[in-house]
Amino acid sequence: MITTIFSKSKPINFLIVFSITLIAFLLLPFKYPDSVNPNLTILANLGVFLLVFLSVLVLNFIVSKNLLSQQNNYEILLFALFLLAVPQAFLNYKIVISNFFILLALRRLISVRSKKEVVKKLFDSGFLIGISALFYFWSILFFPLIFIALLLFSETTVKYYLVPFVGLAAIAVIAICFSIVIYNDYFLAIPMDPAVNFNFNNYNSLQFITAITMMASFGIWSSLFYLRDIKKKMRSYRPSYKILFLTCVFAAVIVVFAPIKNGSEFLFLFAPLSVIVTNYIETIEDKWFKELFLGLLIIIPITLLVL
Repeated sequence: MITTIFSKSKPINFLIVFSITLIAFLLLPFKYPDSVNPNLTILANLGVFLLVFLSVLVLNFIVSKNLLSQQNNYEILLFALFLLAVPQAFLNYKIVISNFFILLALRRLISVRSKKEVVKKLFDSGFLIGISALFYFWSILFFPLIFIALLLFSETTVKYYLVPFVGLAAIAVIAICFSIVIYNDYFLAIPMDPAVNFNFNNYNSLQFITAITMMASFGIWSSLFYLRDIKKKMRSYRPSYKILFLTCVFAAVIVVFAPIKNGSEFLFLFAPLSVIVTNYIETIEDKWFKELFLGLLIIIPITLLVL
């Protein structure tokens, strides 16, 4: 029944995903009250929720526009379920903003496949990742993805490899000007402290262990089939699938490097991982196994909330 509902793109699917996302958001202060920032106003919290749901819509646009799935809505359902498993993803509004701009950059980057307005798309990608890094420094790790994408799309024009730096420099200049006007300092508005933290003690709880195990096991298993099946895709679309997989890898690296490990850093992982798992679900021929696989992804987050 679950697979039947989301096997095709329908308005009701977005309503269900919206409801799951809202439940995850509303339960956070009740389930994990010590983690919530009391200084955020109701309006600010509302903005965080809307931006997360808008990220879900951007993900759906990327997938449908670039044929990264079989025109179903599994990816947005999985995104919402990951939020339900790790509702702490709402905690850091800066990561929420940063992730939103990364998704916009990914949208522009994958669209290079069309070979139209390549310079503009590369500039936008560098610019958007630059904005993202202003809110969360380690999102800058996605910047090399632009050059990997150019290699995957077999673009050899030298100027194309310089354009992303121009986009990054443009946002740096804007940030410096803002810093001078507001703070009377050149670099106060630019994060200059690339702190790292390899202490994972904060994940030593039933919720995090279960959620991480779920995402790692389902993600690794799905990735094996995802990588195997890339060669079965249309030749022009193969680079897009590879870019998405690398996005997931870079997101996992950010989780490892994150200076504050409170669960919000997992938000970078949700979008690419959702698409990878979606592609595996599409390959499952036995309906009962498909229902079981998706059912587990639904039951685990709900069980975590009940416990």
